[in-house]
Amino acid sequence: MENLKKTSSKNNKGYYVKMKLMHNNKHGFRPQQEKYNSFHKYFKWILWLSLSLYFFTSYLISNNNNNHHHHNQKPIHIIKSLSQSQSFSTNKTTSNIKNLKIFIYDLPPKYNTVWLTNQRCKTHLFASEVAIHKALLTSDSRTFDPYDADFFFVPVYVSCNFSTVNGFPAIGHARSLISSAVHLISSDYPFWNRSRGSDHVFVASHDFGSCFHTLEDVAIKDGVPEIMKRSIVLQTFGVTYDHPCQKVEHVVIPPFVSPGSIVNTLKNFPVNGRRDIWVFFRGKMEVHPKNVSGRFYSKKVRTVIWKNFNGDRRFYLQRRRFAGYQSEIARSVFCLCPLGWAPWSPRLVESVALGCVPVIIADGIRLPFPAAVKWSEISVTVAERDVWRLAEILENVAASNLSLIQRKLWDPRTRKALLFNSRVQEGDATWQVLHSLSEKLGRSYRSSRVLRQLDFDT
Repeated sequence: MENLKKTSSKNNKGYYVKMKLMHNNKHGFRPQQEKYNSFHKYFKWILWLSLSLYFFTSYLISNNNNNHHHHNQKPIHIIKSLSQSQSFSTNKTTSNIKNLKIFIYDLPPKYNTVWLTNQRCKTHLFASEVAIHKALLTSDSRTFDPYDADFFFVPVYVSCNFSTVNGFPAIGHARSLISSAVHLISSDYPFWNRSRGSDHVFVASHDFGSCFHTLEDVAIKDGVPEIMKRSIVLQTFGVTYDHPCQKVEHVVIPPFVSPGSIVNTLKNFPVNGRRDIWVFFRGKMEVHPKNVSGRFYSKKVRTVIWKNFNGDRRFYLQRRRFAGYQSEIARSVFCLCPLGWAPWSPRLVESVALGCVPVIIADGIRLPFPAAVKWSEISVTVAERDVWRLAEILENVAASNLSLIQRKLWDPRTRKALLFNSRVQEGDATWQVLHSLSEKLGRSYRSSRVLRQLDFDT
């Protein structure tokens, strides 16, 4: 009851205050009201200013973050721009190849197809001369109108004359066979004479290319045949230093490796499969290399490899031939690619195609299609003088960037660029040859004439 009275008293007091305020307002009493209104306006002004400052500060922070975000995104825009640029470049390259026209001379069989009675002619390491001819015959770049041609392909096979002594290709007849072919086409057609052969294309897919000899000292002495010096030569030989055997307009091409054999091997040994061999090499390794014409085979590099690492269990070194050796490559992490008589080797192509990191041991070698195959990113280069340090060098690679090398190496486009198919496929080795020729249109009589005419018209 007492609590109830207290509550009632409080309520009455509140009611009295309210009534008093109402009474004062009723009789025109305004000073306190004006004071209250002034305070209210001041409070609203402070509140408005505070909110304005808050939103303005928020905007600045947000805008700064957006600018920072855009700044961080710049590389993405750059990458996108580069991607678009690369796409444009690829499209331009494809367009150039599609517009390229090549006339193929229909020579008598003695210059080419008669040699195909020996099946090895189409499959051995020098067989790119056959593969390129075959692919061009069905290529969209082929023209049957010689007056519409940018280039003229001269299909002469010189590497199919196998020695009865050792079974290796014997190319002693090459110069006379090519000379005979040139005499024939220059007599029957006007195109060789009008350009002096500058828009004619040959293949020299053997040791020292357009010098047509298997021993370097003899090749250097003989040099490039006079009749070919103005032409374009597709050759496996290429070095970064001055050399008589590349003193001709030329394109470095890969040696021939059968695409079918690669496909069959990869069916059983995929590139990302188990690799239980750390370092692999199978091939000629002489314990006491023979001195031939003052030169040691492989400049003794292979001998040093054998002597230093034959007892090392990490190295799988074999001196005997084995038909199924591609399966060994497909099981290996590193594949040694030392020079032989010449700097290049079919192991380069086989290693890349089967996902084994090529270890290139050939000072000054120039490798095929560098625009398509980023050799520095997918291989290891060891100087000839450092070959005795192979284990140390490869251990360092394995401990640092091996996975990155393998990821780039296993890109199917890299493999494709080094293989010659029976029909041209975009990105394959013959396609790369066409791309290289499209960059030499300045040597084309027809193209030069068209450009001169355009200059005259303008």
